[in-house]
Amino acid sequence: MAKYEPFHTVDLPDRQWPHQAITSAPTWCSVDLRDGNQALAIPMSVKEKLEMFELLVAIGFKEIEVGFPSASQIEFDFVRRLIDDKIVPDDVYIQVLTQARDHLIERTFESVRGAPNVIIHMYNSTSALQRKVTFGMERVQIKQIAVDGTRLVKSLVPTLTGSNVRFEYSPESFSDTETDFALEVCEAVMDEWGPTREEKIILNLPDTVEWIPFYKHADQIEWFCRNMSRRDSAIISLHTHNDRGTGVAATELGLMAGGERVEGTLFGNGERTGNLDIVTVALNRMADGIDPGLDFTDLPRIRRVYERTTRMTVPARQPYSGELVFTAFSGSHQDAIKKGMDRRSDDRDVRWEVPYLHIDPQDIGRTYDAIVRINSQSGKGGVAYVMSRDFGFELPKSMHPQVGEMINRIADEQGRELTNHEIYEAFNREFIQLRTPLEVARTSFAYVENGESRLSCRATVKMDGKEVVITGIGNGPISAFVHALEEQGWKDFDLTDFHEHAIGTGADTEAVAYVQIERHGGRKFWGTGIHSNIDTAGISALVSAFNRSQA
Repeated sequence: MAKYEPFHTVDLPDRQWPHQAITSAPTWCSVDLRDGNQALAIPMSVKEKLEMFELLVAIGFKEIEVGFPSASQIEFDFVRRLIDDKIVPDDVYIQVLTQARDHLIERTFESVRGAPNVIIHMYNSTSALQRKVTFGMERVQIKQIAVDGTRLVKSLVPTLTGSNVRFEYSPESFSDTETDFALEVCEAVMDEWGPTREEKIILNLPDTVEWIPFYKHADQIEWFCRNMSRRDSAIISLHTHNDRGTGVAATELGLMAGGERVEGTLFGNGERTGNLDIVTVALNRMADGIDPGLDFTDLPRIRRVYERTTRMTVPARQPYSGELVFTAFSGSHQDAIKKGMDRRSDDRDVRWEVPYLHIDPQDIGRTYDAIVRINSQSGKGGVAYVMSRDFGFELPKSMHPQVGEMINRIADEQGRELTNHEIYEAFNREFIQLRTPLEVARTSFAYVENGESRLSCRATVKMDGKEVVITGIGNGPISAFVHALEEQGWKDFDLTDFHEHAIGTGADTEAVAYVQIERHGGRKFWGTGIHSNIDTAGISALVSAFNRSQA
């Protein structure tokens, strides 16, 4: 493959970032209204931009890049709308992007007059490829563009009376710029700007195109930070894209290597394969027990606003936010999840220990409804979980295989996922409502005193459509009914298991009974009965098991 070759970056044999840990959230800056918006087939309208801005503020972003006001009148007017209508909260910095060109810088300053807090974000491309192909310039010329732009920005800051102004510089395409040259340019910018420990410059080191592996990007960040002359006067900002599919990894390793600030978008919207997905990186911090500093407790609503305003769709497998990310179809996964959920207490602060789910879906506004969904690949544990969670049936463990096999058969025949309602209807049809060949019309019981308490049963039943009155005596209702069947010569089984529990609350409480019988040939069958009277529920369960054994 002579057409391609790896990018050569810095030599860092004593790299320290692998030994570091992320112990706090970075400063977050959303670029949804700039990088995200420019990547849309249909850019957001002003109304949609305002809705997105309000969403970003509600999430907790304190730095929001709101546009490239010198690029178009629409961008300029939107920035003015935010300022003139006093939409920006007092504790939020709006960030505006400009190339290092005089007329664009001047227009940018016009757009932000009156803003309480503003970040002027200036950039110029420094990469060897851009120098060669796009600009036809040498290193010294590229560096001078950055210095001249910085000088102009600095001279215009006093014109923004009453505004808190911060400066951000980006050597665009940092990751495919020679790292020593990127540092040389940034040092020249710092010399011109004059940052201090108290008023730091933001140096944004963008992985504009993800040319290099994420671990090499971390080497670049660490080398840059270690070789800066005034590290304490700069905030190192990361801005990764996702061309290799490792934007999240590049950012997280970049934080380990010295990064303090992260620019990205909700759900990773951006040019080509997208920007960094801030949702993923922030919630990874939460999964590590670190306060992410952003509020994603209602992630479904955030996703709805995002999809409506951008006309983009969050993929079903997008980490945290995708429709299916907390869903298990696999039988073994479902069984493990059910066991984990069964052990959970109602205390939300108890340590999360549920197999296959690394966070509690409820912490980000997801429900447990979609954790287990059923298709032909699903197992007995998943079906039991749905029956317990949605309908209150606590199926005995040894009953799970029979119910699971029945549901899997139906899903396989249908060739699709079954809804929870379809699962219940199938269970009701095949385990509760079976009325052939045996159907019970009426039962009555009376105690018989003959030295010990016994119970007599008199039942009107139909066997194969023929009505018959049967009687029997036993230790309890089910025992008496079984003996009545035996008197008719219909008993070719033994009762081997019985479970019961209540379902519902208050006046709606009913009893659920589960009965297992074993035919004389060794096969076992479960049946279920529901009634307000536990004795009647037990007999109904027995009859259901009997009918299933005759099928």
